Amino acid sequence: MSFTGFPAAALDFYDDLEMDNSKTYWTAHKHVYEESVKAPMSALLAELEPEFGPAKLFRPYRDVRFARDKSPYKTHQGAFIDVAPSTGWYIQVAAPGVRVAAGFYEASSERLARVRAAIDDDRRGKQLEKLLAKLTATGWTVGGDKLKTSPRGYDPEHPRIDLLRHKSLTVSKSYGFEPVIHTPELAALIRADWKATRPLLTWLSDNS
Repeated sequence: MSFTGFPAAALDFYDDLEMDNSKTYWTAHKHVYEESVKAPMSALLAELEPEFGPAKLFRPYRDVRFARDKSPYKTHQGAFIDVAPSTGWYIQVAAPGVRVAAGFYEASSERLARVRAAIDDDRRGKQLEKLLAKLTATGWTVGGDKLKTSPRGYDPEHPRIDLLRHKSLTVSKSYGFEPVIHTPELAALIRADWKATRPLLTWLSDNS
């Protein structure tokens, strides 16, 4: 199956699921999920695999064992391609449309210490700043979990203290409801997006 875009039914499916996150709704509309969400996402990932590698298509079911919210189904479909531990490319389709991202979403204390040491280093830290500045100038948004205070051992006046506060570091871009998400051209846009973030992922991989 070739990728032809995400149909409007995919967004409508998640819009309705947000209103009725129940097994009754899911069972009655599972064919919509299979045909309008899972199938096109799988086709898109297959098209991108030769350049970026195989992806993990996340299960649609939430792990509610320790969650206060017991809603059984995720209100989005995500997929991830890893290039290093917890580091790689991400794509998601949900009611608000399509979103892409790249970066690292979690790290052990040892790994995070290495990333912070690299940010603290003048040469490598400035290199990361330049990579992020180039991405934000072309429409990416920097995100990730951050400490509210300065990490232990670092001066609050450090020139890169904002980056040092990160516990995870990502960049993301949303295509929302743009008509292109319903067309085959979306694959080329995502290919270009992920290629643009490759230097960032290389920096994160080399410095963690």
